[in-house]
Amino acid sequence: MPQQLHVTKADGTQEEFQIKKLKNSLQRAGATEQDVAEILMQMDSHMYDGITTNVLYRQAFDLLRNTEKTTAARYSLRRAMISLGPTGFPFEDYLAKLFASQGYTTKTRVMLKGKCVTHEVDVVAYKDDHSFVAEAKFHAQPGIKSDLQVVLYSHARFMDIAGTKLHTRDKGGMTTGKVITNTKFTSTAIQYAKCAGLELLSWDYPRKNNLQDMIEAAKLYPITVLQSLSVREKRALLETGKVLCTDIIDNQNLLRSIGVPQKKMGAIMEEGARLCTIS
Repeated sequence: MPQQLHVTKADGTQEEFQIKKLKNSLQRAGATEQDVAEILMQMDSHMYDGITTNVLYRQAFDLLRNTEKTTAARYSLRRAMISLGPTGFPFEDYLAKLFASQGYTTKTRVMLKGKCVTHEVDVVAYKDDHSFVAEAKFHAQPGIKSDLQVVLYSHARFMDIAGTKLHTRDKGGMTTGKVITNTKFTSTAIQYAKCAGLELLSWDYPRKNNLQDMIEAAKLYPITVLQSLSVREKRALLETGKVLCTDIIDNQNLLRSIGVPQKKMGAIMEEGARLCTIS
């Protein structure tokens, strides 16, 4: 790799390129050491100072896809979360499924009466010993961050509905508020949340048990991660309210309903099955 190489991030800022980060992301996706070494060797001649993270990702992804489709799918997970659009509803539905996998009963787009006004809350989650509400902030571009204004607004809503019962067994009422984004938070948003007692969850925050960690632990991949599906097919499935690749595995008729050719279904089903059961 060229010396003193810098990469341009999605928000326009630059940072020194760290080959260790690229290696870790490839290995985390399931690439073998041999695959990683070959990919880095092939990328070497295409690297240049100021290369964007988007170009860097695309180069690595294209090479990874040639080795193993399900590994490439896992590597593209962050982009798949960006593709849960164009509205924020699929992201909300996905979060509800993710927390349901942790034992919560979940609902989306719930109207809750506060002390002052009634609020529509994106996600409500509860079980016998814990309950919370969450504001879901979806962004269709990786460089857009949820800022201080988002956190301030959410905090005000949470204060108004604090103590509201979320289910019949809820003795203490809502005590925890989360703000969740599919991208990142600004440093001032994080600073305020820490001070105000808000819980933030993003792709890489907190450092442990962040959104990426939770998804990989649950193996609950969105349909947008599947490489065998076209953009049109992914959008059609999202419009039916289906957000998980397991939705396809459990019901092949979904593919028929959106016009997927019979000869293509086998590849989609195989990829989905392998991705959702990968160790």
